[in-house]
Amino acid sequence: MPPEKFIRRGCQLASISSLTFVRPFLVLGACFECLPPYAAALAMKEYQNFAKLRKALKFVRLSKSTVKNKTLKKWAYNVAVTRSFEVDGDRRIAPMADMFNHATDPEVAMNYDEEGNCIMYTTRDVPAGSPLRMLYGDPTNPSPLFATFGFLDESSPATFCKIMHLQPEMEALGLDYSNLLFYKDTGDISGEVWDVILYSVLAFDAGLQQNFYQAYMSGDMETKQAYHEEYYPFTLEALKQHVDGFLAELDALSAHAYTKDPASHPRLPVILKHNEFVRSTFLAVKSRLDAM
Repeated sequence: MPPEKFIRRGCQLASISSLTFVRPFLVLGACFECLPPYAAALAMKEYQNFAKLRKALKFVRLSKSTVKNKTLKKWAYNVAVTRSFEVDGDRRIAPMADMFNHATDPEVAMNYDEEGNCIMYTTRDVPAGSPLRMLYGDPTNPSPLFATFGFLDESSPATFCKIMHLQPEMEALGLDYSNLLFYKDTGDISGEVWDVILYSVLAFDAGLQQNFYQAYMSGDMETKQAYHEEYYPFTLEALKQHVDGFLAELDALSAHAYTKDPASHPRLPVILKHNEFVRSTFLAVKSRLDAM
């Protein structure tokens, strides 16, 4: 790997303060029972990847004591995952670049030159002594960061609306989790959420659903809006049912978490913190929906 480069842009060299040293965060055993489906699926994916590593180690020339060392294997997996960056489908480790903390509004961005050198540069003037932070992932959705890195970004403005049961509808409209957002402070709902809910509601009539789909995909905003206005009471009711049902499910999950012993499940505090973040966001959305 070519040596990393650092570029100063229009400001004094700022400090890399409060460096993040990520502790292994693999949600194990009963902890899955305390997470909502989306976060649980993300955490399970990490656990499955770790299981693949354990199997692969059997074919690597390592001492038996190393292969059997569970703590060392967790450490190795987390170093590879939390200190690497995805570039063109590959993961790269760039020493020093992996020392930047995460921020929703970062001061630093990353790029690679034609020779493969990792270049970190400031995106705006940064006063001397200020922290330099980068973006670890989607700033509007804290659950992936939680599942991979084991921390909750409470500065995230939104979270995925958790309509896991409508994944076929999401995919049909070309949407993913990053589009379907509930906003924490305002209770706002992204327009794409309404689109997916309406597309689902229209399933009772294949012709109507297809007409809405064509309007959506062609950018015919007038026709799409006409469908929204006509079926608004139904989409509103469907969304209210989803929010109320998810809040009840989340309360049950958190109540279940409180029955666990933190001594044997040390990740429970951050899991509960994550659940509370999602809960407060959904309550803001519920308040907005109830006023409609």
